[in-house]
Amino acid sequence: MKKNILILMFLGLISCNISTKKDVLETENSKIVDKKMNILGLIGGTSWHSTLIYYSIINQSVNDHFGNNTNPPLLVYTINQAEVHRFQKENKWDSIAYMLTQGALSLKKAGAESVLFCANTPHKVYSLVQEKLDTPIIHIADATANAIHDKKIKKVCFIGTKYSMEEDFITKRIEDNGIDVLVPEEKTVINELHRIIIEELTYGEVNETSKKYVLDVLNNLIDKGAEGVILGCTEFPLMIMQEDLNVPIFNTTEIHAKSGVDFILNKN
Repeated sequence: MKKNILILMFLGLISCNISTKKDVLETENSKIVDKKMNILGLIGGTSWHSTLIYYSIINQSVNDHFGNNTNPPLLVYTINQAEVHRFQKENKWDSIAYMLTQGALSLKKAGAESVLFCANTPHKVYSLVQEKLDTPIIHIADATANAIHDKKIKKVCFIGTKYSMEEDFITKRIEDNGIDVLVPEEKTVINELHRIIIEELTYGEVNETSKKYVLDVLNNLIDKGAEGVILGCTEFPLMIMQEDLNVPIFNTTEIHAKSGVDFILNKN
């Protein structure tokens, strides 16, 4: 009889232990469900310096969201910037679109549920790439327009590469959201801003003389009524900081990266 009681007690302990382990597993599984995140693909390399900032912002923001070191399901595809610059000079934007499309398709094959170009200028061929995909591309201009609206600002200025200043593939999309956008008009100014990007910032070089030039251009546009400044090249934040100006800066690198975070965390 005593032996039978001991056996029953032992079986009870085993049952209790199994039940406890089951409860723990269910709790852990619920945490995994809570942390279900969308997979985002980044097409970077234009330049890798700004791509690094995207990667850093997205990871840190997800860490902050969960309050620990939870990292996002993030995929990165790097294209060859030298090739991109060559195609730009040769006006072969179809070739750039092909490079971006191949990158996006590779990311989708790896599991990406949305894609993000880590630069402003590639958005010149946004439509050409998007029509080849059933994966959405998060547009930098849409994210920037939302950030401007949040500040209740109606007029801003924009600087970027000569392609994004001379053409309206970024600025018009922002203007379509009810925001006035000023850009430099002088060809010499446009060319010098472009040179600073291509010959200095894409190499991670910040020249103080160049910084003063850029600030002079921006202050001139502010004097013309701009209530905020769009840094429409993802390298400009390497040079221009909020403390450099007395109006809000819209850092497209940070804004775009955080729109990627919203996608990952199902906040869109």
